[in-house]
Amino acid sequence: MMSERGESGNASIIMLVMILVTGATGFVGRALVRHLVARQRPIRLLLRPGRKSLQLPKGVVIDAVVCDLGDERALAAALKGVTHIVHLVGAEREGSRASFERVDVRLTRTLAEAAAKAGVRRLVYLSHLGADRASAFPLLKAKGIAEALVINSGVPYTILRSAVTYGPGDQFITGLVTLLRRVPGFFLMPGDGEMLLQPLWVGDLVEALDIALDYPPLENQVVSIGGPEYLSLRQIVGLIMETLHLRRWVLNIPLGNLKILALILDQWRGFPIPIYWLDYLSSDRTTSLDGLPRVFGIMPARFHQQISFLTRPLRTSTEWLGMQEVL
Repeated sequence: MMSERGESGNASIIMLVMILVTGATGFVGRALVRHLVARQRPIRLLLRPGRKSLQLPKGVVIDAVVCDLGDERALAAALKGVTHIVHLVGAEREGSRASFERVDVRLTRTLAEAAAKAGVRRLVYLSHLGADRASAFPLLKAKGIAEALVINSGVPYTILRSAVTYGPGDQFITGLVTLLRRVPGFFLMPGDGEMLLQPLWVGDLVEALDIALDYPPLENQVVSIGGPEYLSLRQIVGLIMETLHLRRWVLNIPLGNLKILALILDQWRGFPIPIYWLDYLSSDRTTSLDGLPRVFGIMPARFHQQISFLTRPLRTSTEWLGMQEVL
């Protein structure tokens, strides 16, 4: 097991570290687990009971426990020996069936309370730009409430409010690709397509999550992070079409009308972009361009440098740590 080293007077203190990851087989979770394993960081995955067996990387020792986040007694047992937590669980992938009150709010409350009792040294929570308890949008409101629960838990915390994150298996860019390929000839552009986003490469995000686990200046901080450039949705779609050699007529459609259409399609065959991500497009979602370099010492990748992942075949389920949802 790895350790953190500190000094008190002339005595060296070795503090053992165990990192609990929730949401480990989600898009960000898979990338984070690969990153932590490569860094030889000791991790424990919290898996929801009743799911299929999780395919883990061969030849790698990973501690995994089966536990429902809503089960306080089981959660207390799962937290034994845990010093740090990365909390990634969210309900947005469930589309119109998402229960933000249950998943993002109640389960975060239970985890934060259990972490306080267990003496966890740092709770890192992944949120979104625009998170606000007073937001009119369910996803952003739930994230804002969850942030407050983490802040008020008494556990040292770091909250990362992330811009839209992209990479293999993401929710947003891959969803746009599916829309472009599923409907030949045209693409329905939400609104005027001029809302600004700040795409963040998933590799840069997980590096920031790793640093946030034990970097002293980030204790009890809420930090907004994004990629190194502002791009309109229209520019993003254009770059995707250029990369994939697609040609589509771009038709503007009011965001409210598109959301109604998405809700209908979601009930029928599923909409490739989670419904609540359309709320994310209601306004610009950006933050300072220098956040990652200044706070984390990370030089983030530009969108055009990484978008080639769309032309590569999807890796095997073993490499991606399976596709099942876990808590």
